[in-house]
Amino acid sequence: MSDGFKQYILMHKDVQVASVTLDQVTGSITAVGELYAPAHLPVGISVRKGAVDRAALNEWWTGRAIPASRAGLRHVLEELQIAAPQKLLEKCLGLSLSDQYWIAPSDGVLRWEDVNFFTNPFSGDVGEILFGGNTAGRQVDLMSPDNTSDGWLRKKWVIQNGKRCLVKGGSGAIQQEPYNEVIAGRIMERLGIPHVTYVLQMQQGLPYSVCEDFVAPNTEFVPAWYLLHTAAKPNHISLYQHYLDRCDALGIKGAERALAQQIVLDYLIVNEDRHQGNFGVLRNADTLEFLGPAPIFDSGSSLWFETPTPQIRADAKVACKPFKTTHEDQLRLVSDFGWLEPDSLSGLSGIVREVCAASDFVGGARVQAIAKAVEIRAQRLKEIVLSRPRTVDDAEKDVREDIAYSGGQHKGTAPER
Repeated sequence: MSDGFKQYILMHKDVQVASVTLDQVTGSITAVGELYAPAHLPVGISVRKGAVDRAALNEWWTGRAIPASRAGLRHVLEELQIAAPQKLLEKCLGLSLSDQYWIAPSDGVLRWEDVNFFTNPFSGDVGEILFGGNTAGRQVDLMSPDNTSDGWLRKKWVIQNGKRCLVKGGSGAIQQEPYNEVIAGRIMERLGIPHVTYVLQMQQGLPYSVCEDFVAPNTEFVPAWYLLHTAAKPNHISLYQHYLDRCDALGIKGAERALAQQIVLDYLIVNEDRHQGNFGVLRNADTLEFLGPAPIFDSGSSLWFETPTPQIRADAKVACKPFKTTHEDQLRLVSDFGWLEPDSLSGLSGIVREVCAASDFVGGARVQAIAKAVEIRAQRLKEIVLSRPRTVDDAEKDVREDIAYSGGQHKGTAPER
């Protein structure tokens, strides 16, 4: 190791992918050396004339870090006396519970089976600090998937009954996001949409959503952001069509129906943060075969979660992502509603009321306003399903820049679930 730099091998499970040099101050990749297995590079990272695109690889690497907007992050960095969240990546070897990538010291002593978080225990110290705890002068174990968790809400990974589970909190006085996750899951169950299931847990008087990891030891999540960057988008092709084209080129089946289901859900719950990092596909990490669309997850920033109660209306204007700037325009992308039974759209307001029935945070007039607005949107969608002809997509009303909710950082490979 030279002053200020350290050599590592970028690994994909036990496959050596490339040698990399990390800056010990910033935690960024300053150089990429020998390329051993180009096929195992992260999806969307290009190779030209035998050389890896270092800037793209570094963006992928630093995108694994906790975003600067994360609630409680400043407290963590102060407690650990670490200058930047990117430095936490090196402390846990870049290991994640979303994919099978990591960095190994160049001496080659460590093996995947000994360090991965899917089959080995991990520290909860960073998660506890993120939740407001302190180190009290003790030695902190930084081998934790919390170092590579994405998103702006407070969260931590735990092992419950042998399952890797993500515990995620809410924001502000209303703390509505955990309830929204459960409501969204119940709606998707009603509509027959593949999804990650969330349950509510109360901890120290606050609500949290809890879900099992949908990534297994031999699979990995590939965000849409990286699929879109496997080829340049022609100017005359819309972002939506470009995504479908890339899925088709990569042999990913079922992408159009999965997007239709996602768009329908996001219309119903008025999701404000379906960016290119919290939807995508699953891949077999051993064979590199794409398995199909990932189940829908991370739907908490919805249901007018930041809107004052008197302003909650079915037609209230809210932000929309990832393809169009309004949910109505995005809904027009759906050409096939054959998977959706119109009668399943009836009574969605009851789901809202049931989930929030015992809530000390989301109750009374707010629940009634949300339930009424959801019911109106469901009725409008039912009318569309029964009557609307197919439309043609174009690029005119595309989202021009995919800025995630968490402080303008493009989402990396560790999604906020």
